[in-house]
Amino acid sequence: MNRSSLLSLALLAFTVTSPLLARDSVAEKTPIGATIPDMQLKDYRGKDYSLGDYGDQKVIVLAFLGTECPLAKLYGGRLQQMADEYADKQVAIIGVMSNEHDAVTEIAAYARKHNISFPLLKDVGNRLADAAGAERTPEAIVLTADRKIRYRGRIDDQYQIGVVRDKAEEHELRDAIEDLLASKQVAVPSTDAIGCHIGRVRQPQTDSKVTYYNQVARILQKRCVECHREGEIAPFALTDYDEVAGWGEMIAEVVEDKRMPPWHADPAHGVFKNARPIPAEEKELLLKWVAAGAPAGDPAQAPKPVEYSNTGWTLATEPDQVIKVTKDPFKVAATGEVKYQYFIHDPGFTEDKWLQAAEIRPGNRMVVHHILAFAVAPGERNLRDGGARGFLVGYVPGMRAEPFPPGMAKRIPAGSRLVFQVHYTPIGSEQFDQSELGLVFADPKEIKYEVKTTSALNRAFKIPAGDGNYRVEANSLRLPTEGAYLLAMMPHMHLRGKAFRYELKQEGENEVLLDIPAYDFNWQTAYRLQDPLPLTADSVIHCVAHFDNSKWNNANPDPSKVVKWGDQTWEEMMIGYFDVALPYKPGDASEEAKVDKTLAAARKVMDRYDADQDGIVLRNEVPDKGQRYFDLIDRNKDDKVEEEEIITTLKQMPILLQLIR
Repeated sequence: MNRSSLLSLALLAFTVTSPLLARDSVAEKTPIGATIPDMQLKDYRGKDYSLGDYGDQKVIVLAFLGTECPLAKLYGGRLQQMADEYADKQVAIIGVMSNEHDAVTEIAAYARKHNISFPLLKDVGNRLADAAGAERTPEAIVLTADRKIRYRGRIDDQYQIGVVRDKAEEHELRDAIEDLLASKQVAVPSTDAIGCHIGRVRQPQTDSKVTYYNQVARILQKRCVECHREGEIAPFALTDYDEVAGWGEMIAEVVEDKRMPPWHADPAHGVFKNARPIPAEEKELLLKWVAAGAPAGDPAQAPKPVEYSNTGWTLATEPDQVIKVTKDPFKVAATGEVKYQYFIHDPGFTEDKWLQAAEIRPGNRMVVHHILAFAVAPGERNLRDGGARGFLVGYVPGMRAEPFPPGMAKRIPAGSRLVFQVHYTPIGSEQFDQSELGLVFADPKEIKYEVKTTSALNRAFKIPAGDGNYRVEANSLRLPTEGAYLLAMMPHMHLRGKAFRYELKQEGENEVLLDIPAYDFNWQTAYRLQDPLPLTADSVIHCVAHFDNSKWNNANPDPSKVVKWGDQTWEEMMIGYFDVALPYKPGDASEEAKVDKTLAAARKVMDRYDADQDGIVLRNEVPDKGQRYFDLIDRNKDDKVEEEEIITTLKQMPILLQLIR
């Protein structure tokens, strides 16, 4: 398998499905070999087209598309390339827009945006979709000149649920065309189309007790509209009856499959203020509404529209300082893979800054999968090593900025540089992004607790090829003081991440704080506790992760590879971030600066001598001239040194810091 990258579920999870999870379409598949009757449709300019006009073509491809379906956007340009390639080979490609909610003006905009010159026909009343048995967008139905169906299904296999490969491995539509041009039977006449349900015209039940205006609009406002509105990350809005009714079948599918709203924590452990699971009674109302034909009801019963900030910030107040993530807008290619981008910014802080709240505002929500911001203190060598420490704030779709509790704030040391890790996902057309970081500062005189984002992490793992349930564990450093509080947790793995659990180590059985049995890299969620959890001195957070490096993991870039730590999505990470609030009094910051220097020095030693990067320095990895220092640090005399031992030694003997360059 080729190297893979993730296609943002913020764009695809709502729409992409798989045969194992798919909700049955209301359409009936027209069998292979059946004849589609001739019918006349108009394109978005009003020009008439008839299927009978294509009798001189050897192959006719009916490509069912939609203006807002993310996959239909990605395949628009590819279909145009095929149309150009086969133009002189008696192959006609015809785009069919059957969604009831796709207006002619939207179809015209789709054609312009994706440079499409082949016909795009408005299928009023879904007549052609019904005759062909088309279920989803995009879906290809291939006919011969006599209008008999010879192939139906997907265009190729590049896109799966939440995943995009570098390129397709199977090209089913192209293969079907080539077979027919060679006067052969199509070798694979049917595949499962992956994409959005076609929004068909339906006859609503007039006596339904559940209608859009009396129930459904309220549920959507509460659970969905934060993302599904104009200008936000979701690929379409859910604020208008006609639009929502057109997506009815898709809404029912993702709610039934628990793909939306996105929430992955096991409810048996922890109570979280940002929990998003949809209650069973609301889910039942949505399913009943769709089953009743999506009736509108009485507009007088509609809820008042929710008012959102017109500044683009979800912060409670305007930011005190705004920092651009990139100096100039960053160009995101139309297709393919965009590696993680790192941008470094010096904010010019000449004194410590205390953050009451922070928010990353994406410049182009359509292509920003996530952004993580780190503060790298003076003296830190590896500016891209923020994944282990220094985390400030992150952005993922649907995340809202929340200030720390009163009296709590996060400190950015004077002289720190900011590092931004940005993950972009192409959407089928060239895009540009210039995101921003907004900072709200706290009054240092009011700080009683310093909030720190720390972690339990493991860099030393090697996931065997083909292993479907590889376990990796990690412990955090012990808390240095009494009176601390745990505020939030945010696990981080990549495409092979399978499950993640946080535990509080204690005598006997550990206490489970957060359990994510089905980790999803598409949603980098921060799980914020409803009430801060008191922690004692010497508390340790224990994290357990499982990875799926098997062929059964559809997101797996390559199950034949042994996987180690790395920041790209085809590599892996095991980080259990968590926010803790530590008691603070003036003067603590200077002591903390010493700790930061000690930590940086310990990391330099590990980087220099840990040859196999397994998180342990063995005696045979240290040259002769360093053996006496090895003996000094190896307090338990087990002939191996770990980072925590180095930190302990440097704290007790700070003069050694002068020897580390």
